[in-house]
Amino acid sequence: MKNLTVTCWNEQAENQYAYPEGIHKCIAGFLQGACCIGEVRTVSLDMPEQGLPQEVLDTTDVLVYWGHAHHAKVTDETVRCIKNRVLDGMGLVLLHSAHASKIFQTLMGTRTEKLAWRLQENEWEKVWKIEANHPVTRGVPDCIYIPQTEMYGEPFGIPAPDELLFISGYGQGEVFRSGCTYKRGAGNIFYFAPGHETYRIYDMPEIQQIIKNAVRWAAKR
Repeated sequence: MKNLTVTCWNEQAENQYAYPEGIHKCIAGFLQGACCIGEVRTVSLDMPEQGLPQEVLDTTDVLVYWGHAHHAKVTDETVRCIKNRVLDGMGLVLLHSAHASKIFQTLMGTRTEKLAWRLQENEWEKVWKIEANHPVTRGVPDCIYIPQTEMYGEPFGIPAPDELLFISGYGQGEVFRSGCTYKRGAGNIFYFAPGHETYRIYDMPEIQQIIKNAVRWAAKR
């Protein structure tokens, strides 16, 4: 595989709760230099053309997308351009609250924002790997314990995944399909739920490994 060009998109450029540098820059930091990953760019909603002009999308092998509170500000034109690139073969990795993004809803054709939700102190999560031989799960422990998180629970308004790779469980008994793959056109899509902005979950080596694996997997033709 050639060295990949990855673009990390975020709705905020900086000052994002536990990530003053911006979540996209934290993610770019551990992707940079990983096996098979070359250039890693960071862009955000406040940039011209919302950080994703056509020339950026056309030279992106994988788009890593994190959104939270400003999904409505993403224009239909931006969504159309991302969708067309995915259909043409660009990989898409959607993280955490990107479940409610316009692009995820458009590609899935369902109300993906619909799920159970809770945020409280001492909310832990166990992420269980259920497909041991998939490229996204390679080198990942069977169970990852996250000591503080946000609960996302079923029912979750996604279509049945092509592959269900991770299931999360929480302290009050909820479960969630937290790692799912899809194919749309020529593009590979991976949604991964853990990564709330208040807690530095993206500093965890196990979570970083999943995202690195997902980027390499999403780029495969």
